[in-house]
Amino acid sequence: MRLGDSRPYGIVAAIFLAAASAKGGSADGFNYNTDTLSFPNWTVFTYENGHIVSHKNQYGHHYSRRCFVMTRAVEQFYKFARFEPKAARVDDRELTKRVRDITRRPPWHDSLPPEKRVMIPGYSNLRQLSQDKTLLMQRNIGLGWVVYLRPGNVRMFYLHDRRYQEKTHRLLEESLVRREFFIAYLSDFPVLHINHSVLIYKHDRPRSTDGHDRYLVYDPNHPDMPRHLEWLPQTREFSYQKDREFAGGFTRVFQVYGKALQ
Repeated sequence: MRLGDSRPYGIVAAIFLAAASAKGGSADGFNYNTDTLSFPNWTVFTYENGHIVSHKNQYGHHYSRRCFVMTRAVEQFYKFARFEPKAARVDDRELTKRVRDITRRPPWHDSLPPEKRVMIPGYSNLRQLSQDKTLLMQRNIGLGWVVYLRPGNVRMFYLHDRRYQEKTHRLLEESLVRREFFIAYLSDFPVLHINHSVLIYKHDRPRSTDGHDRYLVYDPNHPDMPRHLEWLPQTREFSYQKDREFAGGFTRVFQVYGKALQ
């Protein structure tokens, strides 16, 4: 048997081992309507059908360039926060300390058990908290400009090999088997029709026999409902759905926040 013939078996074995070593903090219980942020990340420009129609945000919103910060915060709150709706609410100063405590923890660390999580009193979930305390959350979950300095960003400049995308697809599948989140950096550099971050949390449907996989994602630009990312085995590439600011189609995927310096 040629070495290349064993590749499918290697992928199956890797996924099996990933499942066997799954840790606590399963993302199985993730609820899009309660475990995501209520406010959007606004684009710097105004788009229609994937094209810039104005070089300023005509909606008057200035909370932008925070897609990485927001996807990271959703995972951090899911892993490290505990909501106690019947407890008395704390003042903004104390709440700020607790939000910062949560969002300064490395998102690739294991989930904490309930008794060790940071308690958020007076709220049932992240969606409710971020609706009631939008400005407080926006000011304290992280700075947007810092993400431009991430060492992992350099991959967008040179890792354009489809084999790397096959590897990324395998790592994504292994993460989902372990019931973990997968934060993805979407880029089509040097074209830059898309330069964005989303959080992948489950398959949209059972895996097909032809290898065409479809995923549900949290997109910070669109908190209303999940968006879709697809893996196309024929072309060995990912495809992201059409929206106001993206015409839809090809994107490369790079995992971020899966480990230090990524």
